[in-house]
Amino acid sequence: MTDKTTNYAHVRGLSRGLAILKALNQMQSGHASSQQLSQMVGLHRTTVRRLLETLITEGLVRRSDSDDTYRLTIKVRELSEGFTDDEWISSMAAPLMGELMQRIVWPSDLTTSDGSEMIIRETTHRYSPLSFHRAMVGRRLPMLLTSAGRAYFANINDSEQENILSLLRSGSAGEEQAALANDSAYIKNLIRSVRNAGFAWNRGDWSDQQKISAIAVPIIHRTRVLGCLNVVYLTKAMSKKEAEVKFIQPLQDISSKIESMMEKQQLLIESKNSRDACEK
Repeated sequence: MTDKTTNYAHVRGLSRGLAILKALNQMQSGHASSQQLSQMVGLHRTTVRRLLETLITEGLVRRSDSDDTYRLTIKVRELSEGFTDDEWISSMAAPLMGELMQRIVWPSDLTTSDGSEMIIRETTHRYSPLSFHRAMVGRRLPMLLTSAGRAYFANINDSEQENILSLLRSGSAGEEQAALANDSAYIKNLIRSVRNAGFAWNRGDWSDQQKISAIAVPIIHRTRVLGCLNVVYLTKAMSKKEAEVKFIQPLQDISSKIESMMEKQQLLIESKNSRDACEK
């Protein structure tokens, strides 16, 4: 079978695998047996088991040893992160970044993680009269050398931190970050200091931007670090103490507003899903 609009054949196995994921996602209990899934998607139980084994191999599904049921793993969230990021950044974060710029004048960036780097997803550089860069969206920032990367890294869980450190230790992000990733004392101190302070610094630590400083705070939704919000300024423009007094409270205020808006949106979605389930 081919799609009328293309010359490519329909990949039946992919469609069936996606049907399994959708069925598991719809289970109120969060798990299902292969027989239940077979009935839900209309496929033979042997076919369902084969698809489940493939999804287990890909890390998207896991099987319980106690009752032989299947459930989605945390990795499935990776399938929706790109869309989710675009949605909350455009509808919630971007307008509030404009409010932040009105308060501090200096430009700010909103970044999300991409492997062992942070990527700028939104910025006020193009609007700030104090901006020294314009084309910033899409620019990549080193994880351990920038305030955004440090704020993100210090607030994620141990497993996520170790995944990033493994990438950095390989040298794929340069020798400087590889050395830092291999320095356990540095990593422990970074995590402790950022968590205690509630924000992260970069004062000329990144060799590509030695004249520039930045302060960043994390944006967290239900224990998950979605990204970071920073303020960028010229190091010579003010002392560290002056920057702390001027920037940290506005950054934390805007970050809190973004988090609050996301929580309200999440509660609305959960309420709607609950009503829909009751009506079925």
